[in-house]
Amino acid sequence: MNPAQPKNSAAGNPVPKAAPKRRFGGTPAQILGALKFYKVLAYATGTMLLLLCVELVVRYAFHSVLMAGGSNSITGAAHGFGFVSSDGVIAGGVNISTLVLIVHGWMYVVYLIADFRLWSLMRWSFGRLVLIALGGVVPFLSFIVEGRIHKEVLAEVAANPKAGKRY
Repeated sequence: MNPAQPKNSAAGNPVPKAAPKRRFGGTPAQILGALKFYKVLAYATGTMLLLLCVELVVRYAFHSVLMAGGSNSITGAAHGFGFVSSDGVIAGGVNISTLVLIVHGWMYVVYLIADFRLWSLMRWSFGRLVLIALGGVVPFLSFIVEGRIHKEVLAEVAANPKAGKRY
């Protein structure tokens, strides 16, 4: 007999301990919607983070940036699309390397919103929010964390069909 279990005083038999009641912060439909939003942002942010890593290697190891359009400020020749030296010889055009930095930064902000929404609907601990948020700053982690979170959310929603809020 387990000493942690309370005894039924009349019969001396242990009384089974009831499992804690699981409550969600929203309906199952809201949770699944938040999960889909999180999944899309996790893949998009992870992809942009990998592009950002490639861009940083090209910028600092090869001293180049990816440019679209513009012209050579010394010779006046038009530039189409490709890698150029990062010394600023190309005037005008769009710096794709800088664009990757900006897009990833803003996408990470939206990813954090998706994380927070799912976290608050699932009523998880704060540590879980931090772990999910790290997925957008550690290469490949967003893909791994997303897979685990996706399975866990689906399992919890299926195991607790009456845990969602009723409006």
